[in-house]
Amino acid sequence: MSGLQDAAAGFVTGLGLIAAIGPQNVFIIRQGVARMHVFAVALTAALCDAVLITAGVAGLGAVVASTAWLATATALGGALFLLVYGVLSLRSAVRGGAAPLATGGTAAGSVRAAVLATLAISLLNPHVYLDTVVLLGGIGGRLEAAGRTAFTAGAVMASLVWFFGLAFGARALAPVFRRPAAQRLLDLFVAAVMFGVAFFLLRDVVGA
Repeated sequence: MSGLQDAAAGFVTGLGLIAAIGPQNVFIIRQGVARMHVFAVALTAALCDAVLITAGVAGLGAVVASTAWLATATALGGALFLLVYGVLSLRSAVRGGAAPLATGGTAAGSVRAAVLATLAISLLNPHVYLDTVVLLGGIGGRLEAAGRTAFTAGAVMASLVWFFGLAFGARALAPVFRRPAAQRLLDLFVAAVMFGVAFFLLRDVVGA
């Protein structure tokens, strides 16, 4: 394939993998709706993907896939974080306020807290490594040097387009979610996704 074709393949593959609803996407939607540090959150998520995709194409994917204890530790840490976030979102739905990790409180409302929360929701989820490091890394790693560079660039561009589009698209919907009922539904949706992914992570660890 030509460099343009490799870049297009990376873009389409990357977009297909990251577009599925998961904790990272839900968190970014939550931040966008709350209009809290939307640019910083989207950029942080995209940069996390960029680093992991680059590392995966460079050969880290094979190492992660073959290191059982690393996968287990990441799954346990990710499940704990998602459970905590889910509880906070559920409490927010009951109280009719904003979830503390997303919008409430002086610490969580700062840029630093938003960036740290984005890093945690991005890096403590094993599925992120599966999508970026293992799958994209495995596909791009089989190409020639020039092809790997183009594929990586395309996949990174997909992350940038997706996360910024998702964050600012959600930001545009903020007026809709000013209604208490819509706010509660969003918080319940966030909690359901967080609990669901945490359950599957723990199930995989127990069944391993």
